[in-house]
Amino acid sequence: PFQLLEIIRKEDVVLRAILTTHHHWDHARGNEELARLCPGLRVYGADERTWGCCLSPPCPHQQGPVPLSPQFGAIRVRCLFTPCHTTGHMCYFMWEDGSPDAPALFSGDTLFVGGCGKFFEGTAEQMYTNLTQILGALPKETKVFCGHECTVRNLKFALKVEPENETVKKKLAWARQRDDDDLPTVPSTLQEEFLYNPFLRVTEEPLQKFTGKTEPVEVLRVLRIEKDNFKKPKERPHPQAMLAFDWGLFSPFLEKK
Repeated sequence: PFQLLEIIRKEDVVLRAILTTHHHWDHARGNEELARLCPGLRVYGADERTWGCCLSPPCPHQQGPVPLSPQFGAIRVRCLFTPCHTTGHMCYFMWEDGSPDAPALFSGDTLFVGGCGKFFEGTAEQMYTNLTQILGALPKETKVFCGHECTVRNLKFALKVEPENETVKKKLAWARQRDDDDLPTVPSTLQEEFLYNPFLRVTEEPLQKFTGKTEPVEVLRVLRIEKDNFKKPKERPHPQAMLAFDWGLFSPFLEKK
């Protein structure tokens, strides 16, 4: 949290709220400390395990009560309840009325670039609803900001599933180059994801052939199992690491057998 506070200080802004996708430590660990350091801070979430959350009860997507829609200046937020990775997972869709900029989706561990989150506390049926009826129904130009940079690994699996998919091949080559250059692969767009993300392509023939299933939820279920057991090929050594070996920089740390 202290690195975040330093950025806030440099930008000369005030931290008013935290939008937390789920309770896992790598997404919510700093909430308590930030709330202590910033009196009046509001922590949004849909899970009592998300420390100090003020969004209760979890808001169903278009079922029952209208979801809470906080607003920060001109930025409007739609809270999208997406249980599966955790029972209280929330995604956040943001936009500005009248802005030429594309809307943004903060998808946590539900949707990744080229992949989706594990079904730790939910089912394939839930994830199918999340990906097709909730997130998949958003504007296709929406930028996807996911919770982890696992794009290369995800696309390697996508290539295993669809070895003839040229979009997957191009996206993987691009992601590898970005990785080599220490540049992010996030965000993508929903429109792109439907072209190479296998978890959004469960009605396509190559996906059904790979899984041996035709019913979309069953295709998704098998895909998740296959992804969980996926062994990635050896990564190419990073160019800087190869230079270090060439220059003998690692020699003092290497022992001969």
